[in-house]
Amino acid sequence: VQLQASGGGLVQAGGSLRVSCAADERTFNSYGMGWFRQAPGKEREFVASISRIDGITSYGDSVKGRFAISRDNAKRTLYLQMNSLKPEDTAIYYCAATPVYGGSSKRNEYRVWGQGTLVTVSS
Repeated sequence: VQLQASGGGLVQAGGSLRVSCAADERTFNSYGMGWFRQAPGKEREFVASISRIDGITSYGDSVKGRFAISRDNAKRTLYLQMNSLKPEDTAIYYCAATPVYGGSSKRNEYRVWGQGTLVTVSS
């Protein structure tokens, strides 16, 4: 599967943004999916994950209650709705696919990565 992330941009603190990740294969629903982010000079960190079919989700502590991950298997698309954005959310956001049914918070369990989309939050 190949992944194409899109929807990043510049937003003011307190605003909202939705990023998307399109998959090119009908086997999209065979993968747990996740979002990670990497800020300049920092490690890539887990943001959220979602299971293959039943929509079980998990979130990193820094985004709980503000971000929501979802997927549309018919459209082969993964989403990340980001609300109440903060300047510290500024990063490149990557989508990724894992054979783990429920998704995972562990980077090394993901086999395929998208190219990333830049989200910049101004104060």
